[in-house]
Amino acid sequence: MKMSNITDKVVVITGASSGIGESTAKLLAEQGAKVVLGARRSNRIDAVVQEISASGGKAIGFATDVTKRAEVEALIQGPSTVSAASMCSSITPALCPSHRSRPLR
Repeated sequence: MKMSNITDKVVVITGASSGIGESTAKLLAEQGAKVVLGARRSNRIDAVVQEISASGGKAIGFATDVTKRAEVEALIQGPSTVSAASMCSSITPALCPSHRSRPLR
């Protein structure tokens, strides 16, 4: 079942390296959302981004500890400063943390 009004929306998900967060990220990306993933385990975030991208979804990940306000603020600001190119399906997970300086379109 296709969700309405989710295509091309930017969705920020914390705890996205496993469990419900990971499943939610994959589902929303499958439905056309651009997902911005945050979690402490950067290696797992990179793997989830790679899986989503390999399936044709648009995702980017940031190492984020939600107990640190500055990291949460950076995660929230990430989507507004990430380039459309970094959200394309050809993104390489190793590059994800470096894309904070370009506008998302």
